[in-house]
Amino acid sequence: MPNPTFVKVLLVVICGLFSIIVATGAAILTHTTGASLAEAILSAGGAFAVSMGLSLTTLSALGLV
Repeated sequence: MPNPTFVKVLLVVICGLFSIIVATGAAILTHTTGASLAEAILSAGGAFAVSMGLSLTTLSALGLV
């Protein structure tokens, strides 16, 4: 049986990696619309924060974290 703390840490890391993928996609989409690099990075930061928050809230609601 794996250590429950280790599993929780891995789930949080997975949420972080998923959020980085979402943020990268948001930055690419924002930059291709003609926005500046600074605006694309700001958009990516917002997308990361929202995605991470939703992921951790979902895991918490399921009782996994």
